[in-house]
Amino acid sequence: MGFDCGFAMPEGGYHCSKKANDFCDCERIYEPVSSNGLGASRLRCLFRGFDLRALLLLFVGIPLFVLGVYVHGQKFTYFFRPLWDTPPKPFNVIPHYYHENVSMENLCKLHGWGIRETPRRVFDAVLFNNEVDMLAIRWNELHHYVSEFVLLESNSTFTARVKPLFFAQNRDKFGFVESRLTYGVVGGRFVKGENPFVEESYQRVALDQLIRIAGIAEDDLLIMSDVDEIPSGHTINLLRWCDDIPDRLHLQLRNYLYSFEFYQDNESWRASVHRYRPGKTRYAHFRQTDDLLVDSGWHCSFCFRYLSEFAFKMKAYSHVDRIRFSYYLNPSRIQDVICRGVDLFDMFPEEYTFKDIIAKLGPIPKSYSAVHLPGYLLQNVDKYKYLLPGYCRRESG
Repeated sequence: MGFDCGFAMPEGGYHCSKKANDFCDCERIYEPVSSNGLGASRLRCLFRGFDLRALLLLFVGIPLFVLGVYVHGQKFTYFFRPLWDTPPKPFNVIPHYYHENVSMENLCKLHGWGIRETPRRVFDAVLFNNEVDMLAIRWNELHHYVSEFVLLESNSTFTARVKPLFFAQNRDKFGFVESRLTYGVVGGRFVKGENPFVEESYQRVALDQLIRIAGIAEDDLLIMSDVDEIPSGHTINLLRWCDDIPDRLHLQLRNYLYSFEFYQDNESWRASVHRYRPGKTRYAHFRQTDDLLVDSGWHCSFCFRYLSEFAFKMKAYSHVDRIRFSYYLNPSRIQDVICRGVDLFDMFPEEYTFKDIIAKLGPIPKSYSAVHLPGYLLQNVDKYKYLLPGYCRRESG
């Protein structure tokens, strides 16, 4: 780019005519000016050919867009999920019949199953992190129907953080199952930067080995679910007494968040019950069959007593990537989130249609019902009041 400056002006300036490939389409007389004035003139000439809207887009719009993607990128991904993901195959939904005054023989018959002469043995196996209260509610709900409780914990979180052996520290609280308890500890591998699901899978394989040590045998029932995925006692009693039940059966659980005040939906399905087959049955937490028994219990996610437990779980479980900013772990923010019933990670709902996503935007409506909740919870209201409607305040811990 250049100028054709062919002659001097009488006043001492120069007449410069722009060549065809230059950035200015004008001719002007440059008076003798200071270097600062000359620079400003050239800058004005430089920008004369640009549209103001283009400049705003370049220097304001694009940086704001980049910042928005950085701050809300995961939310965009979740919101537009219907465009890039398809829903899983529908379940074969099995109706669930129950009333305390109906005999087990009739209940089995209503499901199209026969009745056994004796109930199957039941093994309840869990990986344990730090959910002491949830474990107490779970085992008290199931202890009349479970033959052997199997619990495995590690000194490592799924995210390779060192953690205390919380169950070992609180084992004296569970004396009512001690005679039927197979407890194990697996050392963490502490591989920094590894996908958390790898460590989770490693621990589930170790739990599978512990189940065999516990003495499980052909056709025993094995419950596979996380501590906070609690099958109702009458569901397990039905399955242990009825003949001809499916070999593998997922349990639809009522989905709650933070407490039994915030009821979300009935879409929790990962809990499952298996008729054990040596050499074939493997402990897992993903979809393993198309059969789903409805209304089979409760899933209370992030249902902790102490604010510190929320922060610990957020950093410990497999979705640690959702902690995009450190202030997410601030106790005052966590408390506010709990009482409003909104997402801890400021995420959009994980749904497969825009209709479902939009329907679930915003806080979860509060429920004021304490009907059909775990019996041990209602028998110990003073101890577990924080899990009931109207008591969202948490202790700092």
